[in-house]
Amino acid sequence: MWAEKLRLSKPVLRIANELGFTQPKEIQAKTLARIAGGQDLIVVGPEGCGKTTTYILSVLSKIKQGFGDAPRVLILTNSREKVMAITEAFALFNSNKSRQIVALYPAPGMEAQLDALADGADIVVATPDRARAIYLKLALNLNKVELLIVDDADQIIKQGLQLPVAELANSIDKAQHLVFTEVLHDKLLKMTDPFMQLPAVVEVEELGEIPLVTYDQLLYQLPNFRTKINLLYMFLQDAELFTKVVVFVNTVFTAENLYKNMQKQMQLETALLNPQFFDTPGFPDVYQFEASSTRILIVANENNVLTDLSCIPFIVHFELPLETKAFVDRVINPSPQENRETLAVTFATDLELNAVRKIEHAIGQKIPVAALPEELLIEKEHKPESAEKKTVKTKSHVSGPGAAFHEKKASNAKTFNFSSGEKAKMNNKRKH
Repeated sequence: MWAEKLRLSKPVLRIANELGFTQPKEIQAKTLARIAGGQDLIVVGPEGCGKTTTYILSVLSKIKQGFGDAPRVLILTNSREKVMAITEAFALFNSNKSRQIVALYPAPGMEAQLDALADGADIVVATPDRARAIYLKLALNLNKVELLIVDDADQIIKQGLQLPVAELANSIDKAQHLVFTEVLHDKLLKMTDPFMQLPAVVEVEELGEIPLVTYDQLLYQLPNFRTKINLLYMFLQDAELFTKVVVFVNTVFTAENLYKNMQKQMQLETALLNPQFFDTPGFPDVYQFEASSTRILIVANENNVLTDLSCIPFIVHFELPLETKAFVDRVINPSPQENRETLAVTFATDLELNAVRKIEHAIGQKIPVAALPEELLIEKEHKPESAEKKTVKTKSHVSGPGAAFHEKKASNAKTFNFSSGEKAKMNNKRKH
């Protein structure tokens, strides 16, 4: 049952019970009282954990009387589809239409949306770009906004919509701020820091009910694509440890580029699965690769259905496939009783952590996060440069194959900053 300490209004509780929400989920138990108390929150939880229902209950409990002369709640989300889904969810709880809800999203023309705002709005649900465009036309009044909610914040960042979110937040004089996201990372905090007041972070983890039996896994969190390349080449240089490796990337283009940028010696040990060009070494399937003397196989996610990788000691997901199932199929251990170990290593940037969380939910377990090797070169984020600087930079990097990889000192040639457990796992792999 809903506890009184969650501080929801009686009419809202009655409607929630009528709709089948008879008791709070974990996320609601952890956040509703804090929201009612006016605290700024960043709420982290997987899809389906109840984030949308949580803020709908809070908003309708806060706004008991509707039809004011300006919105009191602004909800920002990443897409037209999500705007419509949130608006429909509000309609279920607001069945007597006592609060006016207006949806703003990209569409041909904006006259209808301007008219809806002019007729009165208590709650505005919008994409950041459309809300900003209407605000600049002086048609969206933010002077009375008491509550700013940013939903799907991780997706907003992925789509590059941080600027309109920041501009709208800074245009609101004083309000409570709630941010809902599936993952929390530095890019998200960079967006929210300017307008949130000492927010509390509430995290809910809902994993699958029955954990799947998978290969041992490690997750490396990396800042960008170029640092991923450095780490991959660092690993692959150790031929004694990485005896057979399958590297997954998303596209044939990336697969070809990885191969072309390898050092000459490493190229001789590398092939592609079903290469596009006849002069690129390749194999039609993983079994022929396993039987060959070739050490590294690069596979593009877009054109393969590989599942049985039990004969390969190391699986590296350089990029994550679009379909969670494709990843899960590769890491499930079909014969855990056999003494043939495989280690699945995943590289992920901040923008890929959302996909990692979906995978963890699917397999019913967290993927252990590994420490980055101390000698790994962390590349800086790419920033636009003047034409002159670009020319100089291009010259400095054209030094032959393998330019993307930076050589280590000889004394560090095969020394990695693995924990003792990680190193033991890797060294125990059967040599192929």
